[in-house]
Amino acid sequence: MVDENRLAAAFAAIDEANAKDPRQTEVDGVLQPYELVYGRRMTAQLTSFAPAASPALQIAARAQHLERWAIPRTDYPMDRVGYLTWRKDQQARHAKRAGELLHPLGFSAATIDRVRFLLQKKRLKRDADTQTLEDVICLVFLKDYALEFAAGHTGEKVIDILQKTWAKMSAKGQETALGLSLDPAVRALVEKALADG
Repeated sequence: MVDENRLAAAFAAIDEANAKDPRQTEVDGVLQPYELVYGRRMTAQLTSFAPAASPALQIAARAQHLERWAIPRTDYPMDRVGYLTWRKDQQARHAKRAGELLHPLGFSAATIDRVRFLLQKKRLKRDADTQTLEDVICLVFLKDYALEFAAGHTGEKVIDILQKTWAKMSAKGQETALGLSLDPAVRALVEKALADG
């Protein structure tokens, strides 16, 4: 069992890495590193959605976008194959870097392997923790990033992404999503996506 001090140390190590993100986002009028904010939002959403989450799942949620800027999307072809390749490479790097951060903190090989497994989204729909992580990713997207995404894409693209997001979620995730306090524009898009789907 992972103790609370070790878990806090893992969060601190991940936050320290993500605090180096050159991209900033404004939160309550204060600029903060983009992926640092994302990781903390993931933790908050996981705590709400699955309060009994295992330590490995808690760490994976915090490390979901660990140093994401290190592999720019622009280094890959701007098509679906390029996107999927970039995403797979990101998952592999997140898993590797998480292991590098956790090892010096005294985590067991089993815990580190489990964190790496989750960050690579293995056995989605078949592994309960992988599915919970995916649900939390989707919930954070809908609550905190869908409006920004919608502003930069066509309506057709947004509806397509929302339908794909919905399909990745469990029934519990979908039910939770419907209960979120979403921006009215996002809620309208979600309702349209579900109606069209």
